[in-house]
Amino acid sequence: MTATYPPAEPIWCAGCGHFGVQASLDRALDTLGIPRHETIILAGIGCSGTIQNNLGTYGYHALHGRVLPSATGVALADPSLTVVAAGGDGDGYAIGMGHLVHAFRRNVPFTYLVMNNAIYGLTKGQRSPTSPRGEDGAAPFDAVSMGLSVTGTTFVARGFTRRSAQLDRLTLAALEHARSGRGFAFLEVLSPCVNYNDTYPEWEAALHDVDAEADYNPSDRASAFRVVAEQAAQGRMAVGLIYRDDSGGSGQATAGVMADGRARPAAADLDPTRHAPVLQKLLDRYRV
Repeated sequence: MTATYPPAEPIWCAGCGHFGVQASLDRALDTLGIPRHETIILAGIGCSGTIQNNLGTYGYHALHGRVLPSATGVALADPSLTVVAAGGDGDGYAIGMGHLVHAFRRNVPFTYLVMNNAIYGLTKGQRSPTSPRGEDGAAPFDAVSMGLSVTGTTFVARGFTRRSAQLDRLTLAALEHARSGRGFAFLEVLSPCVNYNDTYPEWEAALHDVDAEADYNPSDRASAFRVVAEQAAQGRMAVGLIYRDDSGGSGQATAGVMADGRARPAAADLDPTRHAPVLQKLLDRYRV
């Protein structure tokens, strides 16, 4: 018997930036007319790791730092689904860092929302990879810069929960990019933790909105990298649609095939009864 579970109430603290991320995702799904039963949200570990409980979609709670390989598997197994991975800066940029690099490189079409509060909120305030430079001298990690440096990347954006109209546009753009089969859509959202790292006023004053630049071209990777680097050198952060490559073919997300026409690995025919001779040859190679 199949049971349908009603969406849960968020467990975040009052004022948490994650409410804004959830609201934008909720509105984007409605705007695009995406049925909740055709959507799956996979979440990592941390305060952000409960978002999949709240929107009435299919949900999956991944192991710590492993939301991206889990989402990759789902996207390959059923390209007709709208796949959204969600997590925080600790889950994504610390234990999950190795997976992020390869998610950019592989460019599998799904959306990744990172709620960056520059702190470990769930475990009560430890420094995260995006925390400001501290006593250890470690510089804060910038995932946007890394994404731009990986040549396979096709969509990089950053929003701020206080700027809800822009965040709505970016969330829509990310979902549309992935759903059209153009590739991996990375959207980092600056989402302050009011209890352990209340950065609302600080971040508001430090943002540079590339969407407001009349001559900014988000299809120019080199220019995007230069703008992000220049703003970082001034202690500022670029927000908006930073880079998008629309040259990829549309429709790959539902065709079950890769760009070169081969079947996606998870859609390939692996029935052992159909491939018994080939499998037997493989086994025979190991006979002693």
